[in-house]
Amino acid sequence: MKIKDVVCSRGLTGFYFDDQRAIKTGAAHDGFTYIGSPVTPGFEKIRQAGECVSVMIVLEDGQVAYGDCAAVQYSGAGGRDPLFLADDFIPVIENEIKPRLVGRELSSFKQLAEEIDSMTDHKTGKRIHTALRYGVTQAILDAVARAKHQLMCEVIAEEYHTQISDKEIPIFTQSGDELYDNADKMIIKKAQVLPHALVNHVKTKLGVNGEILLEYVGWLKNRVLTLRTDESYNPVLHIDVYGTIGLAFNNDIDKMVEYFAQLEKAAAPLKLRIEGPVDVEDRDKQIEVLAAITDRVHKENIKVEIVADEWCNTYEDIKLFADNKAGDMLQIKTPDLGGINNVIESNIYCKQKGIGAYQGGTCNETDRSAQVCVHIAMATQPDQILAKPGMGVDEGLMIVYNEMNRILALRKTR
Repeated sequence: MKIKDVVCSRGLTGFYFDDQRAIKTGAAHDGFTYIGSPVTPGFEKIRQAGECVSVMIVLEDGQVAYGDCAAVQYSGAGGRDPLFLADDFIPVIENEIKPRLVGRELSSFKQLAEEIDSMTDHKTGKRIHTALRYGVTQAILDAVARAKHQLMCEVIAEEYHTQISDKEIPIFTQSGDELYDNADKMIIKKAQVLPHALVNHVKTKLGVNGEILLEYVGWLKNRVLTLRTDESYNPVLHIDVYGTIGLAFNNDIDKMVEYFAQLEKAAAPLKLRIEGPVDVEDRDKQIEVLAAITDRVHKENIKVEIVADEWCNTYEDIKLFADNKAGDMLQIKTPDLGGINNVIESNIYCKQKGIGAYQGGTCNETDRSAQVCVHIAMATQPDQILAKPGMGVDEGLMIVYNEMNRILALRKTR
């Protein structure tokens, strides 16, 4: 089966592009947006509408496979590619990527995906935008699956020699700024990992001595114990702090580790993960400091897992963080890795190294990219997968949970 055509359409994502640097330096909320001027190149506002490009691959027999090019909420920060705007990148797909695909045989996902993922911009010599590689390779996976009359997860398992999961993979839900009401939604729907919490500002979200987050973790633990209808429901508490703990404690490891011990007590008996405790604005330094924090937490027997996020953006980064034990778990932030072949390889590598694999992503994705990511997860079995897109809990959880259970149901019939 060959590719007959490639068609693009512009679209909206499930959230927004936010200028993280402007927010970290004190941009104030004004309703649902922010007051102030952006500081990251490409942004016209601190918060602006998220955009995507749907890439549709038309097969010889008329079937249409598709994937969505999307970029993370905090584009341009933490070593990531710049803002992804549909009008800027549709011509790249039509003029440079489409000619490479039309007429190609759909016999191997891996081969085609790696070819697209390695494409470079003829003007800069750099690899094309991660969002392009992300969406086009999603469409390729779908196209190969349709050509072979398989599920996407079956194509992955066949080509990468993995075992498809026969049970649900824990789903991690994110609350956005609605820390309390959205936590209730998660608990009612028995989300296995929660609530993300968006702790991205020291004074208003963490507390200058960490007191705001400490109080919230205690409240969250008590809320789980109060609302749960089954004592076997003991979700993992996973808080993303966007480097604010490092800011509050001046990256002093002794003080941070002491604070983690306080958080552990507040969360007990529930397990606690802290994502992105520090952000030192450099990959190698980030690996060094996270490795030191992780080592200290282990030595002091503090039951808090450290999760790496910032500066862990590519498959090469994932390997470096894993090799240096820079965290107990790594977020594999799917749009940042470009081609989904890198997401597959990253999950496999983390498992081989005995480090936690969190197949994440961003609230700023689409329903389609979320569905494809479920197939990747079912074929490679990371420790948890993000409910996405959006920050409303219900929608992202529904999309990911339902796709996962469709796969499980269909697999039982084969």
